[in-house]
Parts: sequence; C-alpha cells; structure tokens
Amino acid sequence: MHGHLASKTHSMQEYGLKSQKAGLESAGIKVKKANWNLTAAELTEIAVRNGEGHLTDTGALMCDTGKFTGRSPKDRFIVKDDLTKDDVWWGDINIPISPEHFDRLHTKMIGFLEDKEVYVRDAYAGADKTHRLKLRVINTMAWHNLFAYNMFITPPDYKLEDFEPNFTIICCPGFEADPETDGVRQSNFAIVNFTKRMILIGGTGYSGEMKKGIFSVLNFLLPTQEGVLPMHCSANMGIEERDTAIFFGLSGTGKTTLSADPNRLLIGDDEHGWTEKNVFNFEGGCYAKAINLTEENEPDIWNAIRYGAILENTRFIPNTRTVDYTNVEVTENTRVSYPIDHIRNMINPSIGGIPKNIFFLTCDAFGVMPPIQKLSKGQAMYHFISGYTSKVAGTEAGVTEPQPVFSACFGAPFMPLHPTRYAEMLGKKMEENEVNVWLVNTGWTGGPYGVGSRIKLKYTRAMISAALSGVLNNVGYRTHSIFGAEMPLTCPEVPNEILSPRETWKNDKAFYEKANELARRFQTNFDKFREFANEEILQGEPKENLNYVGKINA
Repeated sequence: MHGHLASKTHSMQEYGLKSQKAGLESAGIKVKKANWNLTAAELTEIAVRNGEGHLTDTGALMCDTGKFTGRSPKDRFIVKDDLTKDDVWWGDINIPISPEHFDRLHTKMIGFLEDKEVYVRDAYAGADKTHRLKLRVINTMAWHNLFAYNMFITPPDYKLEDFEPNFTIICCPGFEADPETDGVRQSNFAIVNFTKRMILIGGTGYSGEMKKGIFSVLNFLLPTQEGVLPMHCSANMGIEERDTAIFFGLSGTGKTTLSADPNRLLIGDDEHGWTEKNVFNFEGGCYAKAINLTEENEPDIWNAIRYGAILENTRFIPNTRTVDYTNVEVTENTRVSYPIDHIRNMINPSIGGIPKNIFFLTCDAFGVMPPIQKLSKGQAMYHFISGYTSKVAGTEAGVTEPQPVFSACFGAPFMPLHPTRYAEMLGKKMEENEVNVWLVNTGWTGGPYGVGSRIKLKYTRAMISAALSGVLNNVGYRTHSIFGAEMPLTCPEVPNEILSPRETWKNDKAFYEKANELARRFQTNFDKFREFANEEILQGEPKENLNYVGKINA
C-alpha cells in the first residue's frame, strides 16, 4: 500500500500516503486504523476481501447500496446559521437543521468511528485550479472510497504530502441517527454545514449522496463567493474548432447520448462551472445509469466498465460473472461509476472554452414544442428556471398519460440558492459572450404521446450539428405563436415540415388545445418563482393562443 507505513499515533495505525500538514487529528477524529489515498487496485482487492462486492467478468467491482438505491431528498439538510440563513432558498428542497443538531450528530459520529477502520482520500472537486475545492473523504467502506477515487480528481503524490482540505465528507452507512433527538426525519441523513465546511452522511449506502453533496456545496460557494455559474449539464468541445457546447436536460431527454459525440471531445457528463475564461468539469469521473445498457447504444459507457469501475445494484446472469443489465430486481436505478479516462475521446484536464452554443433538451410528450427553437435571453432564463420535460406512460407506476415535470435549473435538488439567481447569471453570461441558446425537443411530433411519433434521433443530431457549425445562423426563422421563440424554416437533412410542429398535426384545433394546455402548465409551475423574477424573464413566458382559448375552456 504505497509501500510504507505512514505512522502510528495514539494506537491509531495509519497506512499509505498521508498529509504531513493535516491528519485526522485536525478534524478531531481518532480511529483504529486509517488507510490513506490507496490505489484503485488496492481498494478493489480490499472491497472483495471484506465481502463488500464481487468482480464481474470485465474486472469491474459490483456492489449493493443496501436499503437505499437512490438519493433520499427529504433527508438532506443544510445547517441554517449566519452564513446560510439569508442566502439559501429554504423549503422542501433545502431543509434547514440547527447547528446544535449538527454538532450533536457530529460528536456521535466521531465516537462511532473510534474502533473502526477507515479509508481516507484527499482529492479535488474542480478541474480549474483557481476554483477547485480541496476535499477529504473519510469512508468506513473501501468501495465508497473507490467511488470517491473515480468521481473526484486525484492530486499528484507530491501534492498529497502537504494536502490541507477545505471541505470534509464523513460517510458512515452503519451509523444511524435518532430522529427523536437528532433533528432528522429518520435514521438516514446527509447534512451540509457550510460554516464548518463539512458533510455528514449516515444510515445510507448510496454512494451518490457524496457526489451530489459536493455538487450542492459548489452550487452555493461558486456563485456567492467566486462569481462562477455552476451547471448541471454535460459539455463537449469540437476537435478542430475547439468550440464548447453544453447540454442541459433531465432524465430521458438524451443528454448523455447527444453529448457523447464521436466527432467531439468530452469535457464532462454531469457537473460544470462557467468562469470568465472557461467551462470546467467538477468531477474526475462519470456516474451513468446502467439499466438496459447495450454496447450498440452506448459503446463508450459499455467499454468503460472494466477494472476500476463500480457497478451498483446490478445482478449477474445466473451461474456466470456476466452482468444482466436488464435485471431490475433491486432497482431500475442501477448505476456505474468510472474514471473519466476510461472514456476514449475525453479531454485532460477537463476544461473547455467559453460556450458558443447551449442546448436545453426536453422530451415533450404533448407533441407541440418545435424540434429546435432559438431562445432570446429572457426566454433562455425562463426555460432555465422551468427545466421542463415529460414523464410518459410506462416509465413509472401510475403514470397513464404524459405528465409534465419541471426541475429548476435542470437540477432543483442540488440548488441551494433561489433559481432566479442562477438564471440571472446565465443571462449575464449570454450577453457578455454572444452565446446561442437552443431549446431542443427530443420527444413527440405529429400528435401527443400515443398518437404522434418520437422525433428521429438522426433528425435531432442533424439539427444540433447545424447549430454547432453555424449553418442555422444563415437560415430564415418564424416565431412560434405560443412559445414565442424562433423556429428555423430549413435545416440540412431534416424535412421542412418537421421543423414546425403545427404542420405535423392533422388537426389545427387539437394542436392549439394541447399547446395552450402546456403553456398553462408552464405558467402554473412558474407561479412559485414569479415574485423573484425580473421583467425580462417574465417576458419569456409562453402565452396561450387566444383564438382557441374560449373553445378550450368552454
């Protein structure tokens, strides 16, 4: 294990490459044994030896997360104190907890660790040296520390020797809270304390709590302290032109598929910051859904699942070590974590230039949104705050017809500030950098779900290519009567009638009824943001086509 024993203090054994400037003692932690900055191979071997997981036939480690197979949003808290009370948008997403309850849990957790073996990782969150967070992750499970190795950025050895963290995660799945006395809802919890610069995670084995916890931290610190816009998006860059494009979109909109372009370099697939000079990846790895994964549909992800990768909650084909990606007996939220260098066409360091094009991806099951439309600054801010897509029948129990889903800034669960603050930053950056923002519908055309058909992926790719190459800067446009955005009249390799959703419907009245219904859904969803939104944002709101309103409401 790095070939040497680090030290032995207070009967605490310590192995590996340990910081000489800030040990566990600096955080008031004493344990039986601490393993520092182990390699992926060492952590994989220990995880198998400890019975935490099994190796698959590709060399990946397969682990279960236990009772929780996803994040638990109602059990994520932010400490409400002088630093956060006026800045955080408190409510169902950002749930407050008192400093006293945090301190009580922290003390209990440190006591819990005293007779434990832990795995400690020092890492960076943020590829840009100017804006990165120096993390220390302390885990009671080896596979969780391997997850941290994959998902965060590993410093060179010489940096580890004098590493001093400025944020710490303590993750103990075996430690449970007492809701009666600890100020939490149930025994599991994830708590962010910005003043003490610490995240406590207990009672859950779901590794994504660590990743999303740090995303939430950066979503608070970067805008308030450094003027950087944090974004829940994927990003890529042209090989020749080096032009950066970013892709926002909720689950099922095609974000991973459309950003994984063989003709472009991947900057990152989930979380980025936009500075005055660049766009940079927060992470050192990818955390992708594995359900129904095939080599044909997702070759890059498929080939990344090798030694060093972690599969979560998947199952083997009986009597083999081959993973059955169709198996949902544990959960539909099966996942794979792997370092970004497992992807062939990634860029290192994960930094690109100022974006020239931004794509908001939506899967509109109402069939009324154009397959591509160009947004004004006000419309871009409005749609960014709205974060719209649809759930369709068959995706969830009880969903029998399309349901609109809105997630502010395309990542509401991780946004500590009010969404209008992020939107105004986006608008300012659009203005300063002359960025094109496109709203791309990867959903239905010619009628709603069940009547129309899904827009072909080859058409969506052609429209994105035309936007990236600048071809769409030189075509005519017309204005959508409800959404108000500009629709191109022509696009190479796309039939003209596809570009106007009304022309793909057989019945004008039915089209406007559906379009007006969706416009009202947008308006109702936006009511909770309205009092904070400026006039330019409000001007971007969809407006019903009044020629049809009377007939619909009758």
